[in-house]
Amino acid sequence: MNRLKEQFKKSASVNGSYSVGAIVLVLCIVVLVNMLASRLPERVRKVDVSDNKIYEITDTSKKLLKKLDQKVTVTVYAEKSSTDERIRTFLNKYQALSKDVTVKWVDPVLHPAELTKNNVSENSIVVSCKDTGKSDTITFDEILVTDEYAYYTTGSTDATQFDGEGQLTSAINYVTNDSQNKVYYTTGHGESSFSTSVQDQLDKNNVSSEELNLLMTSAVPDDCDLLIMNGISADLTTEEKDQIESYMKSGGDVMVLLGNIEGDVPNLDALLKEYGMQRVNGYIADMERCYQGNYYYIFPDISGDSDLMNGMSTQMVMMVNAQGMELTDPERDTITTTSFMTTSSNGYAVTEDSQEKGTYVLGAIAEETIEGEDVTDKNEEDSDTETETVKSRFTVITSESMLDSQITDSFSTLENLTLFANAVTANFDGVQNAAIEPKSLSITYNTMQHTGLIGFACIIGIPIIVLIYGFRQWLKRRKA
Repeated sequence: MNRLKEQFKKSASVNGSYSVGAIVLVLCIVVLVNMLASRLPERVRKVDVSDNKIYEITDTSKKLLKKLDQKVTVTVYAEKSSTDERIRTFLNKYQALSKDVTVKWVDPVLHPAELTKNNVSENSIVVSCKDTGKSDTITFDEILVTDEYAYYTTGSTDATQFDGEGQLTSAINYVTNDSQNKVYYTTGHGESSFSTSVQDQLDKNNVSSEELNLLMTSAVPDDCDLLIMNGISADLTTEEKDQIESYMKSGGDVMVLLGNIEGDVPNLDALLKEYGMQRVNGYIADMERCYQGNYYYIFPDISGDSDLMNGMSTQMVMMVNAQGMELTDPERDTITTTSFMTTSSNGYAVTEDSQEKGTYVLGAIAEETIEGEDVTDKNEEDSDTETETVKSRFTVITSESMLDSQITDSFSTLENLTLFANAVTANFDGVQNAAIEPKSLSITYNTMQHTGLIGFACIIGIPIIVLIYGFRQWLKRRKA
């Protein structure tokens, strides 16, 4: 017995006891941390480790949810356990941003009558607001978007884009907002139709659109909140020019994207000049702000107010074969014209015969404050007479290529569509661009399950092991 006691007093035995004790302690910590972390909400336990984070919420959504003052219910008609994990995770993270957003799950297998009662199909999400009485329906197919072209060419049905934030933010913006704006887009002058991506931007901002041929009407419709001429390449008639001027002088807003103009367009040029803009001859090249040495593929220098810059993190916009403008004095003192897109100082206006160097305007806005008729409150005898004022806005972008799907769909980092949507919503009172583009699934997206378990254990356990090891070394030195 005495010999056994002496054996345990040896340094090797003591060190071994310390090691066993440290291992047992760390294992206990790992088990404890696992037990605690497994009880955390899913939105905390899962961390997005993807390259292009599909669960990351943009500032646009955060601002919308922060100022939300109405209760919104997000009802998911699907079996939760079989729902795509990406949708489940995103809903949890989105709901956590606002106490006014509640997510409910309705299992259609257990409650099949709910589908008929609410006129929805399985794998759908209904966003509703009791205060406004409005609702909007989102299908899972609108969140996990499949490339139809890929399906017909390769037979693949895998989702290529994740549009969870774009669809939810748009739906919440719709059900909590009473305003509905309408855009008319002109035809008859070589204009281009809106691409699917552009129409999606309008839809997400609750903006309806309708075709308009000015030759078939005597005036711009009264319900027009914004008139867009997308890719105009032929001249306006005198009557059409008069209609547009009359519309703008009564407070109407117009946006023009210039197309491939060949020959003279005197009426269009006169309209531009009236608002302080003058086209220059030729196409614009930029030796400094261009795409890989392609001087006609321009990255404009962008500046502007907060409305135009909303949601733009890179401020990278591409325009191809753009025309250029120079700002001149508007015809009326009530008009103020400013540029928001320009070339660098190494820009050139190139024709077959010349190359004129300069800084050229690629986008400009003219705003006019218009005094209307005198307005008097007839209910008060001594009421002062007031003059009613309205504002009009004229936005000009010198190339329709800014909305070309071959550009917007090929370069995912460009913000062409964001700038366009900002320019559109800037014409509407109290409306800010709420359209968020889908995120690509062409790269691998993952969530790290229970990411804190091993991490927390290491954070706590490793320092303890280091301390124990240091204590052992201190004992050895002291004995020596």
